[in-house]
Amino acid sequence: MITRLEARGLTCPHGFLGRTGGVSQGIFASLNVGLGSSDAAQAVRENRARALAAVAPGARLVTLHQVHSAIAVEAGDWTDDARPEADGLVTDRPGIALGILTADCAPLLLEDAAAGVIGACHAGWKGALGGVIGATVDAMERLGAQRARISAAVGPCIGRRSYEVDDGFRARFEAVEAENGAFFTDGRPGHAFFDLEGYCLKRLADSGVMRAEGLGADTRKDAERFFSYRRKTLAGEPDYGRQLSLIVLPG
Repeated sequence: MITRLEARGLTCPHGFLGRTGGVSQGIFASLNVGLGSSDAAQAVRENRARALAAVAPGARLVTLHQVHSAIAVEAGDWTDDARPEADGLVTDRPGIALGILTADCAPLLLEDAAAGVIGACHAGWKGALGGVIGATVDAMERLGAQRARISAAVGPCIGRRSYEVDDGFRARFEAVEAENGAFFTDGRPGHAFFDLEGYCLKRLADSGVMRAEGLGADTRKDAERFFSYRRKTLAGEPDYGRQLSLIVLPG
């Protein structure tokens, strides 16, 4: 069965999906939606169809070639083979499901229901620090959204106690803004733990989005529900699955 988390503050049909309910086998079991994985292409296509049907039956799924950028684009009619390189996606067209793939990075879903504008973005540490969240809000505003009306949610991502980084990583954030040190907890010598979810919530607030929530689900810790890039790396596995988060304007 497909597992689906929802945010209390979002009214448009949406879901932060987990790894269950698909047809993939082995390390990709079972709802791997990653076109860039080495999983069987037919299984990935079936999983994407099942994921879409669980949240937005009849809609058209639009995703990106995610590259950890600060680029946000308006959803177009491209095929899966012609996805643009970007990490934020917006639309004002009903029936288009905006999809973000993750496996530890943070998926963000956003809406201005009054304006009929939605957004989604992929925020790993690099994209979050680089400005992908603000770029997505800006792109929504160009379609008629008002940032003061936007509601947002940060979905399942690697949790603070699972995300150990070195001092050089921490220094990157503190060089941008000293207050970013609040998102790090000291660990063993030369290392700290980073709060990606909390940092994404801060970047939403910096962008003028004041109604935002984090779901608090740790992808690395919960192997039964979620894929995790860091967990696969620590286990020495050759590849990993990706889960899907999506949102759609009702038609």
